[in-house]
Amino acid sequence: MFAFLRFALAGFVILTVIYIAVSLYSRAVRRGKLGREWDEDIRIGDRHAYVEEGLRQYDRSLRRKLILGVYVVPAIVVGTIIYITNYM
Repeated sequence: MFAFLRFALAGFVILTVIYIAVSLYSRAVRRGKLGREWDEDIRIGDRHAYVEEGLRQYDRSLRRKLILGVYVVPAIVVGTIIYITNYM
């Protein structure tokens, strides 16, 4: 039991690092796209305000929530492997 808890804790830490990296990368890509969009199309008003408003919308988007799959998918895979190994 302690081996599983140690494995689960290590996995959670690794997945947290991966989640933070993917989240920061995705946000940086979105910020770049918003900046390029403003440069090419809009050019009226404040660029910084436009990008910040776009990032606020991004924070509420489905794409942002899908990044939580970093936790869900590995847990389902490990659970399935454990079930198949022990009960089939």
